[in-house]
Amino acid sequence: MMNCIVIDDEPLARECIVNYIDQVDFMQCVGTGISALDIPQLLGSFEVDVLFLDVQMPMMNGLEYLRSNPKPPTTILTTAFPNYAIQGFDLNVLDYLLKPISFSRFFTAATKAKQQMELLQKQQTTIIKEEERTCFFVKCDGKYEKIYHNAILFVQALQNYVIIQTDKRKYISLLSLKNVIERLDPNAFLQVHKSYIIALDKIEGVAQHEIQIRSHKIPLSRNYKKEVLPKILGDNLWNGKV
Repeated sequence: MMNCIVIDDEPLARECIVNYIDQVDFMQCVGTGISALDIPQLLGSFEVDVLFLDVQMPMMNGLEYLRSNPKPPTTILTTAFPNYAIQGFDLNVLDYLLKPISFSRFFTAATKAKQQMELLQKQQTTIIKEEERTCFFVKCDGKYEKIYHNAILFVQALQNYVIIQTDKRKYISLLSLKNVIERLDPNAFLQVHKSYIIALDKIEGVAQHEIQIRSHKIPLSRNYKKEVLPKILGDNLWNGKV
């Protein structure tokens, strides 16, 4: 359901839009006003999805309001004067309804608003899902801490806990190393020791029995070495052999 407010100083015009909203099953009118000056109070009282806004009003007209508010709700202008259309679209209004407004023309604008809201919701869902793939939460010191995958340097097992070392700080949480490795991307993280998982892109050097990640020296177990070195070096090893 889309929450709408209607701002128009003409009672009949305002009532017309409210009646049209009542006929649309995906919209509801949550407030009306007679001036652009009424909008801030309405936005503070309701979650507003669509603003039906008259252009010519006393004190402050609709276009002046839009210029004063860089982030208004989705706005549909209503006016008896077609010459405001270009100015309205320059202010990113969704549609422009010329009075007298027919229901069919109103419904077209309402449908456009619905489609835009659905698109924005889909984009927001995609962003949330993408963030869920790039971060996770662990309980640490009595609260839940967000950790981004690309910030992890390494993970170390410590009895019944793990230390997750990031580029800024370390987190200690009641987890097993097995549980951690199962949740991390195997293309980005690698177990190099029974007690250590490292981030491949954070490696700065590899010695006989250790891996350098910033100031940290991570032990490289003999049991993992044959599997680990090809994954670390891959085709990036240059040597003097012909």
